[in-house]
Amino acid sequence: MEDKEVLFENVKVEAELEKAAEAVEVKEPKNSENNEKSVAVSEETKEFAKEAAGADREDALPKLNGDKIADNISDAVAYSEGEAQEEPEDQNAEEKDVTEEILDIILSDKPESFIRSELDNYHENDMAEALTKLSKGDRIRLYRILGNEKISEIFAYLDDVSDYLEELGLEKAADVIENMDADDAVDVLEEIEDDETREQIISLMEPEASEDIRLITSYDDDKIGSMMTTNYVSIPRNATVKSAMRSLIEQAGENDNINTIYVYDEEEKYYGAIELRDLIVARKDTDLEAIISTGYPCINANEKISDSIEDLKAYAEDSLPVVDDDRHIIGVITSTDIVEAVDDELGEDYAKLAGLTEEADINEKITDSMRKRLPWLVLLLLLAMGVSGVVGLFENVVKEVAIIVSFQSLILGMAGNVGTQSLAVTIRVLMDGNISAREKAGFIFKEMRVGAFNGLLLGTLAFVAVGAYMHFVKEGAWGYSFAISGCVGMSLCLAMIISSFVGAAVPMLLQKLKFDPAVASGPLITTMNDLVAVVTYYSLANLLLIHLLGL
Repeated sequence: MEDKEVLFENVKVEAELEKAAEAVEVKEPKNSENNEKSVAVSEETKEFAKEAAGADREDALPKLNGDKIADNISDAVAYSEGEAQEEPEDQNAEEKDVTEEILDIILSDKPESFIRSELDNYHENDMAEALTKLSKGDRIRLYRILGNEKISEIFAYLDDVSDYLEELGLEKAADVIENMDADDAVDVLEEIEDDETREQIISLMEPEASEDIRLITSYDDDKIGSMMTTNYVSIPRNATVKSAMRSLIEQAGENDNINTIYVYDEEEKYYGAIELRDLIVARKDTDLEAIISTGYPCINANEKISDSIEDLKAYAEDSLPVVDDDRHIIGVITSTDIVEAVDDELGEDYAKLAGLTEEADINEKITDSMRKRLPWLVLLLLLAMGVSGVVGLFENVVKEVAIIVSFQSLILGMAGNVGTQSLAVTIRVLMDGNISAREKAGFIFKEMRVGAFNGLLLGTLAFVAVGAYMHFVKEGAWGYSFAISGCVGMSLCLAMIISSFVGAAVPMLLQKLKFDPAVASGPLITTMNDLVAVVTYYSLANLLLIHLLGL
C-alpha cells in the first residue's frame, strides 16, 4: 500500500517537474531587461528549474522532499513567466478585453472551422462590438465563416445596421433578416432609408417571414402590435399532455419563447396559458385542462403602448399574448419588449419635460434638433411676451417704487422652482396608476400646504435678508427698508403657494382632457409661474406700498 502511495506521489511530482521544464524551455521572462526589479526568485529555484528541464526524472526525484518540490516548482513557473510572488500583478490588468479576444480569433490564420467553433463561446453583443472594429474585407470573410443564422443574431445588437446590410447584397441580406425574430427584423428594415430597397429585401424573404413583418408594420408605432413578435408556441385546448409536448418540441425548433405555452380553443381564440414547468411535470394521463391558466392576461394589438405600460409592468411575466379584435393570438410581447417600451416612454416624457417635441439623438442633424425645439420655444416666447406685457401694466408701481424691480427675479425664480418640483412629483404620481378624483384633490391640497410652509419659512428669511440689505447697503430708513422686504416676503410666500397649485393641477387637467401630462413641461410651468409671480408681486406692491403705506 505504501509503495502505491509513493508511486502516486512520484507521478504527481513528475508531472509538476515536466510543467516546470516546459515553462523554462518555452517561455522567457517578460521583463528580462530589468530582471532584478521585476522578479524576486532565488538562485536555487533557477537552478532547480534548469535542472528539471534537462535532468533525468528518476535521478531528480530522490534528491528533493515533497515540500521543497512544491515550493520550488511554484517559484520556477513564476520565474519563467517573469512574475514575482512577493509583488503579484493585478489579474484584471492581464486579462484581455473580450472584444480584443474576439478580434484576435477572427484575424488569426486558424482554419475557418476552428474560428467558428471558438466564436460560439462568445455572446452576440460582444461579437457585434468586435464587428464594428473590423475592416470591410474582414467582415465579409466573417460573414462567410459564421453563416446567415449566426449573423442574424449578431445584427440584432448592431446600431446603424443598414451600413452592414449593404455589404451582404440583397439576397444574403434577405436571408439574414429572415432568420431574425420578426420584431427585430422590423427594426432592422426601418433603418433602411430607401423604400425600394426595403421592399426588394422583403420580397426575397420566405412568405411566412414576410407576412409576419407586414403584420407588425401594419400597426402604428404607438400601438402594442408594432412591438410584438411572432416568436411563440401555441397548442389547441383539446390536446393531450403527450400531444402538447410533441407539438412543443416541433415548434421549439423555430420559436425559442417556450417558457409559456399559449392555448387556443376550437374557434382558434385565445383560451389560456400553460407554464412549461407544469407541462413537463404533468403525467401523460393528466387532463390538459387541469394545468391551463384560463385567467392568464392578454393584451389587444390595437391598444396604445402609453396606456398599457402600467399593466405590462404590473403583470411582470416573461411574455404576454397579443390578440386581435376577435381574440385570435397573433403574437406575444416579451419582457425585453416591455423594458424597451418603458424606456422609450420615459425618454419621451423626459423630452417633453425639457420642452422638446421628440427625444433628441446625439448624432442627429442640426435641422432635426431645431425642428424638435422650435415649436415649444415659439410658444414660450409668446408666453414670455405676455409676462413682459403684465409688467408693463404696473408701470406706475415701478415708477413710484423702482427698487422693487431689483427683487423681481428672486420671486420669479423661486416660483418657477417650486412649480417644477410639484410638476415632477405629480407626473410621477400619475404614472403609478389610476387615482380617484378625491385622491387628486387631496394631493393638490397637500402640495399647496407644502408650498405654504416652505413659502412661510423662505418668506421670513427673505423679509429679514432684504430688510437688512435695504438698510445697511442701500442706507434706507428702517421703516422703508422693512416695508419693501415685507412686500417681498409676502409675495414670495403667496407665489410659492400658487405655483405649487399650478404645478400639481395643470398635469392633472391635461390628463383629464386626454393629453399627455408630460406636455406640461418644465419650461411651460416655469413660464406660467413667472406670470403668476409677476401678477402677485406687483399687485401686492401696489396694494401695500402705494395705497396702504403711501411710499
